[in-house]
Formats: sequence, C-alpha cells, structure tokens
Amino acid sequence: MAETAAAAGLSEVLDRVLAGDCIEVMRRLPEASVDLVFADPPYNLQLRGELHRPEGSRVDGVDAAWDRFGGFGEYDRFTRAWLAEARRVLKPHGAIWVIGSYHNIFRVGAALQDLGFWILNDVIWRKANPMPNFRGTRFTNAHETLIWASRAEASRYTFNYEALKALNDGVQMRSDWHLPICTGHERLKDADGAKAHPTQKPEALLHRVLLATTHPGDVVLDPFFGTGTTGAVARRLGRHFVGIEREEAYRRLAEARLRDVRPHDREALETALSRRAEPRVAFGQLVERGMLRPGEELWSLGGRHKARVRADGTLVGQDVKGSIHQVGAHLEGAPSCNGWTYWHFRREGALVPIDVLRQQVRAEMAAHA
Repeated sequence: MAETAAAAGLSEVLDRVLAGDCIEVMRRLPEASVDLVFADPPYNLQLRGELHRPEGSRVDGVDAAWDRFGGFGEYDRFTRAWLAEARRVLKPHGAIWVIGSYHNIFRVGAALQDLGFWILNDVIWRKANPMPNFRGTRFTNAHETLIWASRAEASRYTFNYEALKALNDGVQMRSDWHLPICTGHERLKDADGAKAHPTQKPEALLHRVLLATTHPGDVVLDPFFGTGTTGAVARRLGRHFVGIEREEAYRRLAEARLRDVRPHDREALETALSRRAEPRVAFGQLVERGMLRPGEELWSLGGRHKARVRADGTLVGQDVKGSIHQVGAHLEGAPSCNGWTYWHFRREGALVPIDVLRQQVRAEMAAHA
C-alpha cells in the first residue's frame, strides 16, 4: 500500500510524472523500491524517408527525435544503461515487461539476459487492426512482442494465474494476445486533432499485464511514460505508479489524463487468487477439527473406490495406505492424484468434495489474519 511505498523511499515521487532522462531519474530512485517495471522504449525504427498510402496521403509514423540513434552500438549502450538502472530499483522478487518490435526486441532480449534478468515468457500482442504494409514489399507487421522477465532466476515473481484464467473465460491464458491497437476515444489527440503520440498503447494491454503480475498497492515504474497509459491503468486497478518522461508535451497530456482517472472500489479490485498463494491446509487438520472422523468413509466421485479416514490424517483403502493423494493415485493406477478433488464424504445422501472443508478452514484463517 502507500505506506509500504513510502517506507521504500518513494513517497515524494509516488503517483507522479517525473521530468527528465529516464536513466538519470532512475539513478535518483532508491534501490529495491519498485515491484514491477513496464517499459515501452524507443524502437529504433531506422526509418528511411517518408511513407505514403496508395492514394498519396502521408502515413503518420514514428519519426520523432527520441527514436533516432546513431546505429546499433549507440542503441545497445542506451538499452543496457536503462535496463541496469531498472534492475537496481526492482525489489528482489520484482519483474519487468519490455515491449518492442522486430527492430529492437531481439537486442533488448539479449541485454536482459546479459544483465542477469531471467526471461519467463515472450508474449505476442497480435493486433486486431494492424496498419497495412503500404509498399507491399513485406508481410503486414501485425504484432509486437513483450518480454516478461524476473529480476533474477531465483526471484519469486508475482503471477496471478487464476485471475488471468478467469479473465479468459475459464481457460488458461496463452502467450498470444489478440487485442486492438489504440483507436477511437482512447487515442489522445493534440491541438490540431492529430494523434498525440505515435506509439500510444491500448489500455487493454496494460490491464492484462498489471492484472497478471501485480497486486493492489504495488508500485509500477514506467521509464518511458509517454501519455500515461501505464499510470491510468495502474490507478484504476489500485496500483501505484512512478512515471518518467522527458518530453514536456507528453507529460502535460499524461498529467491531464490522470486527473480524470478514478480508482475502482476495493471490492471490484479483488481477483481470483492463485492456488499457490492460498494458505496451506493439511488433510489432518480436518480430522483434528472434527470435520471428518477417524473411521469415516470417503468415496471417489461415482462411488467406484472408497477408503477410511485414520486418526493421523492418512487413508486406508483396499491394499493401500497413505495420504489422500497417494491412495487416490494407487486406486486409479495413475502417477498422481489431487486428493482434494478426488475424495468425497457423504452428507444427507449426497457426495461432497473434501475440498469444501478445506475452503472452510481457509476462510476461518483469513477471518483471523
């Protein structure tokens, strides 16, 4: 929460857009003070001349000075410098996301590994409405790549698996995301009605990233803040942000945008917990509490197999003794078994999974936490 961030020395910069070069500004931030970095760095597009549509109109591409470098060597030095500072300010169990295109993402990936980050996934953002290839000389560039990496191989990074599964209609979230580019009312415009930033990312993309890899109250650093998409989504989701942006015009737009953003209420921010994040409950605790009695029979779903509960929290079945998992696996002739969902007890003539009792214990533990 805010108090946690303040204790880490970020109270003066929390939920603010900081002006300046990202490397210099990050050097002033405390070590091990942020939970996540989301970075949308210059892509080093190496554009050669203007690009026009078939009817002759000019394509409004990325041609700003901030995307120009004197070659791959200069870009690599810049990349390593900002990544080194990002790693320094990350907490030991923090993580980073970097988004890029084919122009830069492979160089970024090598730099991440060289600096000690541990790559967890590369995610393909497949654009529902990509810009066509007007020259007709290559495939339509219809995706960008995100690299998700923990600060180190041993980092216990955040991954809200169950929340992402719920977001994906109960199906495990894949590493290819089909989302539209930023258009319509979400696209910020300048005083002339032109798009304010050529690479403004859609809020849907940041929603998925932050929902997946942060908790409410976490601090997200964006060293290339642009027009503030990361900050806007972070605020709505109850996360804190620190934004860094050197271009004054982008800072003004971001600050105006953020003034209109209101966080969701606390109940709306609750998400499905990862099972690994839930408190561990031993089957023996159910016996200790009298929720199941020694000698009581448990049944597999459908009643094909049964076993009896023993006082020490193990089961005894036909020619087998052991844990709820071991006995279930033996009876099914399977290499493993989730005993919590396999075994059922009888109440009022119905078979009820023993996991119901485990959830009752967890609810009691949460109430007294």
